[in-house]
Amino acid sequence: MPVPVLLAGRTVRLEPLAPHHTEALALAGAEDRTTYAFTPVPHGLQASHEYIDRALADQAAGRSLPFAVVRATDGRVVGSTRFLELDYWQGPLVWPAVPGVPYGDPATSIPDAAEIGNTWLSPGAQGTGINTEAKLLMLRHAFETWGVRRISLRADARNARSRAAMERLGLTCEGVRRAHSRGLDGAVRSTAFYSVLDEEWPAVRSVIEQRISGRRPRRSRRPAGSLIPA
Repeated sequence: MPVPVLLAGRTVRLEPLAPHHTEALALAGAEDRTTYAFTPVPHGLQASHEYIDRALADQAAGRSLPFAVVRATDGRVVGSTRFLELDYWQGPLVWPAVPGVPYGDPATSIPDAAEIGNTWLSPGAQGTGINTEAKLLMLRHAFETWGVRRISLRADARNARSRAAMERLGLTCEGVRRAHSRGLDGAVRSTAFYSVLDEEWPAVRSVIEQRISGRRPRRSRRPAGSLIPA
């Protein structure tokens, strides 16, 4: 499994999620909850304790790498995010494939593909640029430290806010899988899938860095199916 790491930027720190974040995570989740319709967000101290326990169990099993999202200006926890769906393509070819199982020593393995997900921010942190820089930190670590071939993200197809945020970053929309799974509200949901490949990363990084600096991203030609921020 990948080694837990702290990722620090100008406006945000991504700290390895740990039990000492429980109370701060509960406070973040206690703000106006009307924006949490599509994402599981712990509500209360006990729920935050269980949320962290489950995340750390997944981490111990090599299934994810969770973070607390910390605002740099005041050190306040404002949400959570994680790498998940870690996949490994090294070693002898085995068929049928066994996803999520590294070849060699699991303690030193790094993934060839992963997903960024389970992301939520408190309302006070939404729209402040924290999410944009957090995505930059995670994508940069995945492509430039791990050397992954692909990073994917997904959203409930009804979640216009999350989909618009991914599109503004220049991610490629792969389409919508209809009636894909059960949503947080219990309804059968469709899921929108997005991705970035290693050869696309320099262009996407440029878009994100321009957004963070306040400059308008330049338009460029992209393959059919790509989504470019306005």
